[in-house]
Amino acid sequence: MKTAIVIMSDPKSGSEEALGRVFNALALASECKQKGDEVAVVFNGAGTRWPAELAKLSHPANSLYNSVREVVQGASRGCAEVFEAEESFQACGVPLIKDYALAGTAGLLSLRRYVAEGWTTVVF
Repeated sequence: MKTAIVIMSDPKSGSEEALGRVFNALALASECKQKGDEVAVVFNGAGTRWPAELAKLSHPANSLYNSVREVVQGASRGCAEVFEAEESFQACGVPLIKDYALAGTAGLLSLRRYVAEGWTTVVF
């Protein structure tokens, strides 16, 4: 089984819902990984703000994030630029992806690629 997990919730909202979404996304990634599935975690939209937050040792989902870090494929470069998260990616080691050239952007992460390759795509 192949599962692509797209995190779009915004940590800046400060809501329990945003934390619940990222926690459940990472929990799904952990379960898929434990079952031997192919799994990919990507950050898109305002979700590109999450890696910097999750990398903080004090964050409640830090250990869960670190346990699935190897399946984090990256984040949308164009989205990171729009949501002012671009600089934080160098510090936390998550690659910025721009495999879909869209006019007026620095390039986006192609979500279509996962669909075209038959991945089950889950958005949080």
